[in-house]
Amino acid sequence: MAKQSSIRTLSAGSIGNFGEIYDFAVFGFSVPILSTHFFPGSDRTAALLSTFAVYAVAFFARPLGGLLFGVMADRLGRVRVMATTVWLMALGTALIGLLPTYASVGIAAPVLLVLCRIAQGLALGGETTGTTSFILESAPDDRRGGWIGLTLIFSHLPNALVAGLLIGLQLAAGATAYADWVWRVPFLAGGLIGIVGFWLRRNLDEPEEFKQATRRSGSKSPLRAAMREGGVKGMLHVAMIQPIQTVGSYLLLGFMYTFLVRVAKLEPTSALFTNGAAIVVLSFMIPLGGVMSDRFGRKRILTLGAAWLAFAAYPGVHLAASGTINGALLGQLLLVIGVGLYGGACFVAAPEFFPTSFRATGHAISYQLSVAVFGGTTPFIGTLLVQMSGSPLAPAYYVTFVAIACLILTQFVPETRGVRLRTSGSSSSGEDSSAAFHELR
Repeated sequence: MAKQSSIRTLSAGSIGNFGEIYDFAVFGFSVPILSTHFFPGSDRTAALLSTFAVYAVAFFARPLGGLLFGVMADRLGRVRVMATTVWLMALGTALIGLLPTYASVGIAAPVLLVLCRIAQGLALGGETTGTTSFILESAPDDRRGGWIGLTLIFSHLPNALVAGLLIGLQLAAGATAYADWVWRVPFLAGGLIGIVGFWLRRNLDEPEEFKQATRRSGSKSPLRAAMREGGVKGMLHVAMIQPIQTVGSYLLLGFMYTFLVRVAKLEPTSALFTNGAAIVVLSFMIPLGGVMSDRFGRKRILTLGAAWLAFAAYPGVHLAASGTINGALLGQLLLVIGVGLYGGACFVAAPEFFPTSFRATGHAISYQLSVAVFGGTTPFIGTLLVQMSGSPLAPAYYVTFVAIACLILTQFVPETRGVRLRTSGSSSSGEDSSAAFHELR
């Protein structure tokens, strides 16, 4: 692949992804404000839990979006799906910025908020798989982890940039104006980012790998093929490795800011700063994990990342709960190292479990179900555990348990470094994968 074509491919996948994740990040960071406008009442914890429940709604819409857009990506192409999902996500986000509050329309306000979150969930369900499949199939065989990792920089940086944007808006407008109406501005900006994402993706070419696989598979149904030709095993493998990456990520991206404000009693600006800084580091740890998985194998890096999280979860949450800026930052960085290394290998291994002809369908179903079960519920579970136990360290036990489970399960999945994408899933051993890798080189 020519250098210019490679840069164009990575840019379109990365920056389009930026817009998608920006929209989700705005909601996650705005949970404390949204809870006051859409779930008013004297019990602030109940309102917060209600808003986290709405946050989780989008994750349960993701499997449906994954199935719908995954089948479309295998039948109609990765590029068409990528162009469609960026529009749908932008629409859902911009509408949240225009919604009336509970004080204006009563119960209709949270209902409309839920509908917008469903639209976001459907879009992200197709976006993650569509972009991942597109980049994976466009990358050199021995650099797939590195390429996926580069695009994931732009899947996590929006969280840090949103944190910076909210700090700037709060300082510029003041706390009263921000809580009154300025909170809507980041949501409205999400609609503009969607336009940029569509413009970058509209004229992309499908990967040659996908074109050749499509010519061979003809009009075969991707869903039927996934159910009959080894796709179920691939889905099981995704379910075995995905949980800790999802729990760790959404602990940082969807829960930690609110935890620092509500539980650790850190000032909102300081909480945003520390969380944003940790996410910037995470953005560059994931590509490192991807490159290391290209060099040493997916399973070794998955094992390293899961083991790190199993040991670091307790001290990380303990430091974050200290109520100091230094403690919050150091605690989150301890978590970031494990999440980044594990994520760099996990994001490339998961789609490699499936052959090209039904990769998007198989990956979308299994990945989005895992994210719905473990990702969307992580902020809710974390908040609930703190409330029920009375201990700010309760989320650490949850992370440790999931990390140990994935550490064990990872040992039973196949090594996918260097597998032939066209026939992924047929190899069941590291030796087969290694042989394929050396043959490809």
